[in-house]
Amino acid sequence: MTAAWFPSSEYIENARLTQFMRDCGCASVEELHARSVRDVPWFTERVLDFLQVHWSAPYREVLDLSRGIQWPRWCVDGRLNIVDTCLRHRGEQPAVVYEHESGETRSWNYAELRAETAAWAAHLRSLGFGAGDAIGLHLPMLPQTIAVLLAINAIGACAAPLFSGFGPDAIASRLTDLEAAALITTQGFTRRGKIVEAGTVAQKAAERCLKLRHLIFIEDLRGLKPALQAEACSTEDPALIIYTSGTTGKPKGIVHTHCGFPVKAAQDMALNIDVHAGERVCWITDLGWMMGPWLIYGALILGATVCLYDGAFDYPSRDRLWEFCARHNINVLGLSPSLVRALAAHGAGLPERHSLSSLRVLASSGEPWDPASWRWLFENVGDMRVPIINYSGGTEISGGILSNTVIQPIKPCGFAGPCPGIDADVIDEQGRSVRGSVGELAIKAPWIGEARGFWRDPDRYLETYWSRVPGVWVHGDWAEIDDDGHWYILGRSDDTVKIAGKRVGPAEVESILVDHPDVIEAAVIGVPDELKGSAMVAFCVVQGENGSLAEQLSDKVAAALGKPLRPDKVHLVRALPKTRNAKLMRRVLRAAYLGQDPGDLTALENPGSVNEILGVIQRRLRMPS
Repeated sequence: MTAAWFPSSEYIENARLTQFMRDCGCASVEELHARSVRDVPWFTERVLDFLQVHWSAPYREVLDLSRGIQWPRWCVDGRLNIVDTCLRHRGEQPAVVYEHESGETRSWNYAELRAETAAWAAHLRSLGFGAGDAIGLHLPMLPQTIAVLLAINAIGACAAPLFSGFGPDAIASRLTDLEAAALITTQGFTRRGKIVEAGTVAQKAAERCLKLRHLIFIEDLRGLKPALQAEACSTEDPALIIYTSGTTGKPKGIVHTHCGFPVKAAQDMALNIDVHAGERVCWITDLGWMMGPWLIYGALILGATVCLYDGAFDYPSRDRLWEFCARHNINVLGLSPSLVRALAAHGAGLPERHSLSSLRVLASSGEPWDPASWRWLFENVGDMRVPIINYSGGTEISGGILSNTVIQPIKPCGFAGPCPGIDADVIDEQGRSVRGSVGELAIKAPWIGEARGFWRDPDRYLETYWSRVPGVWVHGDWAEIDDDGHWYILGRSDDTVKIAGKRVGPAEVESILVDHPDVIEAAVIGVPDELKGSAMVAFCVVQGENGSLAEQLSDKVAAALGKPLRPDKVHLVRALPKTRNAKLMRRVLRAAYLGQDPGDLTALENPGSVNEILGVIQRRLRMPS
């Protein structure tokens, strides 16, 4: 595949990456990357200086690997609070621009955001919260959401953002795992003109969390106007715990620190996405997914403006997103391929109704692209002049493993290469580098955004990422490098289902399904979907006869996890494909459902179960069995 976009001299000369390379004395991206992974402490110190991170007490050593690459310590003995760096910008410079789907708008400059953060920090202190407390956030993307997140960090507590569409079960399970001290939510918000009763959902969740001390509504803050006081924290103090689901077991809490996630977010936003101070950045996301905090920390550290849209992006009109971008002169727009597919379905002519001349960078994350959708965005929104910065990594990475830049040619759907500081490779099962064929995406050196493990579960963390190849992080994505050195992500190598960029583990959904008295066992898979990228399909072994059971089960999942995670289909079957030691074979289930070769079935205890899945396909396609 040939490149579709080539950088102009203006992009190259003005790029933050060009500036950083000059500061480092590197003549090319390749030279910078090679040195960044060969001398990790040198690169990390350069990044910290470039970002002007504020220190309460200086560190004595950039990197300590005495516990191994799996457990690095960064900026040893240094003290900081990342809020000081986020809010060092002063005065009238815009910090937050907000628009609701109703048309209501609001904006705060950096001084106003600092004051709102200070008020929330004082309120939380007055309730007795401080260092060591974990506080859940169940909020849409509001200006107050940013202030609350920063306030939690300012008092030395740890923020746990949750998807605003979660149901009570999903919220309660995560808060219980955290032993959270408080949950901050809102009475309600609207989507497509309909009220979402977030307060009622949060109340039901709170009733199940025995150690929760307070349920706090953002509407309750009144009249506090103190100066902001940010606690000086250790660089390894937790600032953020983001829950994400794997293929087995309960959701895992990814632990990040003041000197981890925010630094990596700002680094990537500057060097890869090319965000400049004063620019307006909008990323279509939710606070509960990593790109929400990533947007907030990264943009504020760089002195940019966080632009938030609260609502559905094709409501009340199908061109709502483009209208929003034009009205607020958005410079950098990040969105997922699944959202692009949905917007493209409304027609190619909608973006051109609005002046999108302010757009300088388009960016994407969350899932692999398909060529048609990539082209639609490039041609109809970017007018073939704006680069699409494809960006892929994960919650555990604090941002990107692979990315494009604005100073290198861009191929559709691909990546120019690894982000600076990420020693990425494509490896086979023995850990050997492979080129020209598909392998596992891996990382071979530490990076400052590396997760500090799973919350209270270090063994599971090591098993998930570090057990395959000694000393190598295996990420769980299939990847390939072409003859020109461009990289491609080909999908997850595990069973995690990604719906419109949102991960959910099969085990979490299956546990909800089997909670129904008529369900004996359940299995969940992800299948391709034109709009969402992946759709969830569930198979349940049931007892008795109930004509509406499939619909009941779908409703049950939606009630527990939120409507966006409702299964597209629930099929009732007599048996599921399992090995002789009772391990569920989701690989076989998915292949059979999609009409693909299921591969070696010798390990199956019940090969006949595959025939039943094939029968499901025939019924789905309305074909004779």
